[in-house]
Amino acid sequence: MTYDILNDVKKVHDYYESDPLQKRYSALITGESGAGKTYLIRTCRLPVHIDSFDPGGTKGLRKEIAAGKIVADTRWEKEDPLKPDRFNEWKKEFEHRIRVGYFEYFGTYVLDSATSWGDAVMNQQLSSTGRAGEAPRFTKDYTPQKIAMINAIKRMMNLPCDFILIGHLKMIEEIRGTTKDGEPIRTIKYRFLTTGQASVTIPMQFDELYVLKGKDSPNGIKRVILTDAQGQYQARSRLKADGKLAVEEEPNIKALLKKIGLKWEDKPPIGGDE
Repeated sequence: MTYDILNDVKKVHDYYESDPLQKRYSALITGESGAGKTYLIRTCRLPVHIDSFDPGGTKGLRKEIAAGKIVADTRWEKEDPLKPDRFNEWKKEFEHRIRVGYFEYFGTYVLDSATSWGDAVMNQQLSSTGRAGEAPRFTKDYTPQKIAMINAIKRMMNLPCDFILIGHLKMIEEIRGTTKDGEPIRTIKYRFLTTGQASVTIPMQFDELYVLKGKDSPNGIKRVILTDAQGQYQARSRLKADGKLAVEEEPNIKALLKKIGLKWEDKPPIGGDE
């Protein structure tokens, strides 16, 4: 019997074309405090569900929350490091929502932020070893934390809606030699703020790694999204092929989706027309 390679190639091609993950959008969006990361959520595909671990992080979205455009679950903000339970409770609720099809009704799922969410994961890890509130041990606590975070992110990647993880940046100062006068040559760079090797492994999970930053303009500070590495910042886009995205873009997620060629329209409002 002659081997039909075209048939096997067609099977692979058909799977690729029908794979929803190839048409879904996931982004890790980082920035310094006050860069406008939470405000950017207003430009995502609606409705938006936010699981907020940052205390007070959704206060700037009150108007959209009141209008039903954004659903903000803020119960995760109330963590007691000596009696931690927010991560486990969030995980139970998240899995329940997957089972009942909750996320089918949303255009975007947002987790805000990786920093405070990671703290909740670590608090749970320490509690599980009878050491709640104590300092993490490098070899025994950070690896379980990293694994728990990456496993959860992979679950979020499979949602039937866009997924955005909000992150903060840490400043790293490096000394690159000295001047003729013996003065140190210092360079500054900014990287995703999380613990240990998760600063490398978590960004690798995402199609898009953006940095939201402010830059001087004739009209004052203008916010832009970096989609590619620039100077001190680390950014990239797997979806900007053929020049679909510039290195600097306006901070508007739906506009980016439209340029990339992915679904950019809102889903129907929950509960009927606006």
